[in-house]
Amino acid sequence: MKSTKNLSYWTWIPTLYFAEGIPYFIVNNISVTMFTKMGVPNGEMALFTSLLYLPWTIKPLWSPFVDIIKTKRWWITTMQLLIGAAFILLTLSIPHPDAATIKAGATPISLFTFTLILFIITAFASATHDIAADGFYMLAMPENEQSFFIGIRSTFYRLSSIFGQGVLVYIAGKLERQSGNIPMSWEITMGILAVLFTALALYHTFILPHPAADAPHITDDTSNKTKEIIREFNRTFATYFKKPGVWLAIVFMLLYRLPEAFLLKMVNPFLLDSTKSGGLGLATDDVGIIYGTIGVLFLTIGGIIGGIAASRWGLKKALWPMAASMTFPCATFVFLGMSHTTNLVIISACVAFEQFGYGFGFTAYMLYMMYFSEGEFTTAHYAICTAFMALSMMIPGMFAGYIQEWMGYKEFFWMVMICCLATVAVTFFVKKKVDENYGRKDNHKTNN
Repeated sequence: MKSTKNLSYWTWIPTLYFAEGIPYFIVNNISVTMFTKMGVPNGEMALFTSLLYLPWTIKPLWSPFVDIIKTKRWWITTMQLLIGAAFILLTLSIPHPDAATIKAGATPISLFTFTLILFIITAFASATHDIAADGFYMLAMPENEQSFFIGIRSTFYRLSSIFGQGVLVYIAGKLERQSGNIPMSWEITMGILAVLFTALALYHTFILPHPAADAPHITDDTSNKTKEIIREFNRTFATYFKKPGVWLAIVFMLLYRLPEAFLLKMVNPFLLDSTKSGGLGLATDDVGIIYGTIGVLFLTIGGIIGGIAASRWGLKKALWPMAASMTFPCATFVFLGMSHTTNLVIISACVAFEQFGYGFGFTAYMLYMMYFSEGEFTTAHYAICTAFMALSMMIPGMFAGYIQEWMGYKEFFWMVMICCLATVAVTFFVKKKVDENYGRKDNHKTNN
């Protein structure tokens, strides 16, 4: 019986988390590559693609209502069908700026107004889907089975990143090489995505189980229930901002990743831009392999090793090495910006090293959010922490493009290195407040 149940879990958990990752990476990462290739200036590109983080920043505001309105299964299938429809419309409506405008890097972002609207719809639907999918996962299987499939769901979420940032970008690059038509290459690529995601949405409509525990919380006393939800919602926020050391924690969550927040938004434009503009002038398919595949692979490896290290060292001991790992590898882009090497092996090695460092260093950040969230409202407070996590990427990203246009790539990467001082500073103050034993695998102490 247990093997039959496990088999049934395999029919939906991998595909559910693969589908969860796709819209996130399309909206927040692939949009950067597409707009860059379409000739949108870096300033406008970075500003508008960073604003697309907003739904993930504010999703705690409506997450309680996903519990009381409809089932989580309904939210999952409805949001997937909505995202699939948005991808279809995106395919049919991609603008076709002329080649001269693209080459000059003078395509106005206003040409992509409808595209941005579809990305915004996708972003809100994806953020809502995240809430429902994580809740459904806990309702649809017993607790003793959940731990085994945590690794499976994480793996397939990461595979969706490789598919989005690697495979799709590679396809777009190959089509671009063959046709010489950049808009058409992205139109076909998005068409492939639309067909695949719509198929996944229809598959989940029929294959997702109907757990008895997955029921809407609306009763005859709906008015009182809603008032109770709102009251508890307000109390959650009030208790969060009354936690000891809350402002230091918020500053840490906003600044620990500051170098990466600036860097992330400009990596693909730097790799794609011509050498005349200070970039490396790589082909789109090369970027799909180097950053979207090799980079993601080493990011994942860094995260795995970071998790192992943190479980042995504990958060307090891990903070300094992980902060160093988060900052020093950024120097690889200073090297690339100064050398302008065209050697793909060297570029791949630099990207792999930087992404490994980010994956390893990010572990401390996640562990700190868990540490700070402990208490009466652990889950809700952790959700608020993830909102600050998204905000920490959104705000620097909004200005990264304009700063790069003003400074140039080489000077921009030096500025990123200076931002590493913010990571060092917040780590210094937070380390003093962290429990000596928190996060260690051999720690049996109960933290209150």
